[in-house]
Amino acid sequence: MKQKAPLAILISGRGSNMASLLEAARAADCPYEVVLVASNNPDAPGLAFARDAGIATFAHSHKGLARADFDAIIDAELRKAGARYVALAGYMRILSEGFVAGWAGRMVNIHPSLLPLYKGLDTHGRAIAAGDAEGGCSVHLVTAELDDGEVIAQARVPIRPGDTAETLADRVLIEEHRLYPEALAAYIRDHG
Repeated sequence: MKQKAPLAILISGRGSNMASLLEAARAADCPYEVVLVASNNPDAPGLAFARDAGIATFAHSHKGLARADFDAIIDAELRKAGARYVALAGYMRILSEGFVAGWAGRMVNIHPSLLPLYKGLDTHGRAIAAGDAEGGCSVHLVTAELDDGEVIAQARVPIRPGDTAETLADRVLIEEHRLYPEALAAYIRDHG
């Protein structure tokens, strides 16, 4: 069987999308293996989850560091771990152009909207306020422009009468956990 592509995952919080990627990586036919989970938040709950799953972790606070200097620290750890691909999974950092350029075509993100709609934060509230019939999530390539890279997969979720940003977010998260591993695996199979 073909060797699995080494993947690093960047998180900032609980890491629920990271957990879905880790679970998918256990399958024999998954084209990637997770070699590192890294975070800008040393207290991110997802780090403990990754360690408990036997995955190497790295954490370093971004506080007090210029964006490019912090990204250089993360980049060095990704390369030391041998990562060939990077998955952002709730990584709440705007990335420096140099960091993005170094991983061009090999870094993906999941965003909780149907891009190009609602880049940035409060995506669910914005979709409800606009009267949209559906929300959802998008897996996309990371570029220097926020939430602007090529969309490689999407999942749609109906917006129901009475939905709040929280109730919609809960339903979209279920789709994120399904979509992200599938889309990442397909992308790596096609580009690996």
